[in-house]
Amino acid sequence: MRSGRCGANVGRAPTRFHALAQVQNNTLAAVDLGSNSFHLQIGRAVEGQIYLLDGLREPVRLGAGLTRDKRIDRATQLRALEALARFGERLRGFPPDAVRAVGTNALREAKNAPQFLAEAREALGFPIEVVFGREEARLIYLGVSHSLPLAAHRRLVVDIGGGSTEFVIGTGYEPELMESLRMGCVSYSLKYFPEGRVDKPAMKKAELAASNELERMVKEYRKAGWREAVASSGAAKSIAAVLAANGWCDQGIDAAGLARLRDKLIKAGGMDRLDLPGLREDRKAITPGAIAIMGAVLGELGIERIGVAEGALRQGVLYDLLGRVRHHDMRELTVKAFMRRYHVDAAQVARVRDLALRLHAELAPGASEDDRRVLSWAAAVHEIGLTIAHAGYHKHSAYILSNADMPGFSRDEQARLARLVLAHRGKLAKLEALPARSPDWQLVLALRLAALIYRRRTDAELPPIGCRATGSGFLIRLPAAWLEAHPLTAAALEGEGDDWRAAGLKLDVEALAAAKAQASG
Repeated sequence: MRSGRCGANVGRAPTRFHALAQVQNNTLAAVDLGSNSFHLQIGRAVEGQIYLLDGLREPVRLGAGLTRDKRIDRATQLRALEALARFGERLRGFPPDAVRAVGTNALREAKNAPQFLAEAREALGFPIEVVFGREEARLIYLGVSHSLPLAAHRRLVVDIGGGSTEFVIGTGYEPELMESLRMGCVSYSLKYFPEGRVDKPAMKKAELAASNELERMVKEYRKAGWREAVASSGAAKSIAAVLAANGWCDQGIDAAGLARLRDKLIKAGGMDRLDLPGLREDRKAITPGAIAIMGAVLGELGIERIGVAEGALRQGVLYDLLGRVRHHDMRELTVKAFMRRYHVDAAQVARVRDLALRLHAELAPGASEDDRRVLSWAAAVHEIGLTIAHAGYHKHSAYILSNADMPGFSRDEQARLARLVLAHRGKLAKLEALPARSPDWQLVLALRLAALIYRRRTDAELPPIGCRATGSGFLIRLPAAWLEAHPLTAAALEGEGDDWRAAGLKLDVEALAAAKAQASG
């Protein structure tokens, strides 16, 4: 645990967030750890638009490396780590704020993802976030919508990935409906077409499985409606390329052309026996699953023809990253939306947030910008559970944060936010898995103290508060006279010390300790 003394007066102006590091030459990079391929995309931001400079693709097929017990086998891990090391070499010299790496369905599914991600981050040289399915859908839509002419009508975007398929309806750059289904061209090809064998019963079975997955969302999507349907991802591009090369569909994918490709594949008996113009060798193994899913999508949603867009997840990550760099962070918008949705007391949020940030600045003067951001967000949403019940409201708040769709947040960011909110009151045993040197202990203390001191929910002039981390815990300094005038707060702080001792850490309030010593003497 970091030690360091401080004694700043909490009555001064709130500590402001440092501006994000200026990205040299406005160059940004996105890394997409997909279930089929890994992609690196580098682009330059000019007047709100991103112009692509460089890109790398590695056909890792991470989803194909998932064993029956949902673990990524070691051979696939090594292949992935080698690809990430090559990406890391290309990204050498990029500042941390200029790179964002995201993992998708295979890493959502894998039980050994934490172990693999530790190695993957080291190979890449940058953090890797695993995003939930609907967040993946939002990022895909962001990428696709920026690759198409801006339009006032609604678009449906379909992205068939290696392990999941995302569906989004939106207008302009704003998504309105988002869904992610657990079906992908890699997983379906492995499950329904083992060793590349294809026959009519297997294709029917795969199409029926996809239709069953689609059933729960079709009604809502058809009711919402759209004027234009577009598909993104390598699977759609590959199918469209084959249809165009064989004269079966001039642009995009239509139902008649897809049916001809499907019949050709069944007649051949397998992709390895199918030799068609436009069919890439590296896509053959996963094309049967893609055809089955695309056929079900067109049929269930009543689409005669679907266009193919150039934009995809990695472009969406670049535009989302551009927003963060330029202080238009989707996570900030999500937190504000949660405050409105759950009727949060904004004045109380401001009190608790400002004090928590000041205390944290003293406890951890060298803390990262990410730590300060998550503390600010936690203060903003720590009371959302009050809309359910006052008793145990922190548990309700944490449950909402753990399970709700939170656009902009990765899975780990969302879990961290929920953990911090859960820990802002009550026993600390719930943090027993938190490493002793984790910076989250300082965040927890800052938020707990701020919520405790503003328990009366009114503006009040506070005395100077000194605080510092010690080798065994924390030391808080408050004037003895102020504590004598606020016996309820003094008793709460004494109880707080008991909670921290139960967690194996000391929390000493200097004036209280002196008073005890005097009384016992």
